[in-house]
Amino acid sequence: MTKEEKQYSKMTTCPTKKLVISLGLPTTISMLVTAIYNIADTLFVSRLGTSASGAVGVVFSLMAVVQAVGFTFGMGSSSLISSKLGEKRDKEAQIYGSSSFYIAILIGLIISIVTFSCLGPLMSLLGATPTVLPYAKSYAFYIAFGFPVMIGSFVLNNILRSEGKAKLSMIGLTTGGILNIILDPIFIYQLELGISGASIATLISQSISFIILLSMFIAKKSIIKLSIKDVSSELRIYGDIIKVGFPSLCRQGLASIATIFLNTQAGRYGGDPALSAMSIVSKVFMVIFSVSLGIGQGYQPVCGYNYFANRFDRVKEAMIFTFICGTVIMTVSCVLFYVFAENVMNFFIEDTEVIKIGTKALRYQCISLPFLSLNVICNMSFQSTRQKIKATILSACRQGIFFIPLIFILPAILDINGNGILGVELTQAASDFLTFLFTIPFYIGFVRELNKKAKAQEENKMQLYEYE
Repeated sequence: MTKEEKQYSKMTTCPTKKLVISLGLPTTISMLVTAIYNIADTLFVSRLGTSASGAVGVVFSLMAVVQAVGFTFGMGSSSLISSKLGEKRDKEAQIYGSSSFYIAILIGLIISIVTFSCLGPLMSLLGATPTVLPYAKSYAFYIAFGFPVMIGSFVLNNILRSEGKAKLSMIGLTTGGILNIILDPIFIYQLELGISGASIATLISQSISFIILLSMFIAKKSIIKLSIKDVSSELRIYGDIIKVGFPSLCRQGLASIATIFLNTQAGRYGGDPALSAMSIVSKVFMVIFSVSLGIGQGYQPVCGYNYFANRFDRVKEAMIFTFICGTVIMTVSCVLFYVFAENVMNFFIEDTEVIKIGTKALRYQCISLPFLSLNVICNMSFQSTRQKIKATILSACRQGIFFIPLIFILPAILDINGNGILGVELTQAASDFLTFLFTIPFYIGFVRELNKKAKAQEENKMQLYEYE
């Protein structure tokens, strides 16, 4: 039995609960470490002052754009790869993997060049106040060098996960994340490089992570081989990748736009303290949300493999199990972070005004945590089964369809009473709850679709049996 056949057998016959846990756990660890090393930058930079802390939030919106590109090609190719492997069309999977990797690197280079050419105006556009701008420019400068490897890592990570090899992707991502946490205090304080030191540490750690992930492919530990010969010249291939990955582009791109508007509104209603507070809260929430996202991404290859192998009963089983796990974990997180919200803020910064704003914002967002899993699971399901329109709509909800109008409406309404910053603090929680309500019909519809397909399949088997 070949390596490909063994993996196919594992993904379509192994108990779904075991598969989701075995794939979801390393993915969750990877997501957590990635989120934590982003937090490390915020933590160490916050000690430099409120304006420096705000700069991290500003640059984060630029990194969200880069992540959007990485997720588009990574999630797009991984969904196609898992479905092609499920259909036993390995050569097509190979073409999608190689094409997405090399085009992603090229786009990363282009984004780096554009960033360097208009660094100052770009930071201002992203919401940097005059006092925050110098720090934002310093932080963004070195990070921009790493955009190609950042995007490349997203693609490599997702390809490995699509094959059901989440443990291999975990090694690369966690190593880079741990290294960043170690290097931050060395470069910032010991070498006295300040906020530039944080960005250099991030650049080094991302480069190491990329090298480790790439080595997995060079050592032939993956099913997919990254061969320049398999890079397609057909626009159709890239169209397929972008179409399937578009929900991720939508989600991450809107996250970037949402961050820009959040920074702008926070600065408008609360100045640098509010900008700093919302930057910290966003990073903390990213850590919490990464757990739900990690579980969902562990479920995704299980869904893709089995859906296109016509094992609809296994898809339904995996989906329900993943939803229950995600909801339980998010509910526990809700309680913990709500109770210790002020302690969390104190951990990052000593500014009392920043702590006050951040504590309220974090508690409001905690209330919405139990509602997050449903949207994640449905989004992953539709993306894995190539239901692009549904996946795109759901991806656009949380930080687009609902968030963007609310970030302007809620502060304006509450500003009548002189408390516009409350509207900024409430926006993400309100958006999450509305997203949950909007997702319910999609969840019910997908479960019904699986039941219908499974029933039709069973009837066909019975007819064939009777015929024989």
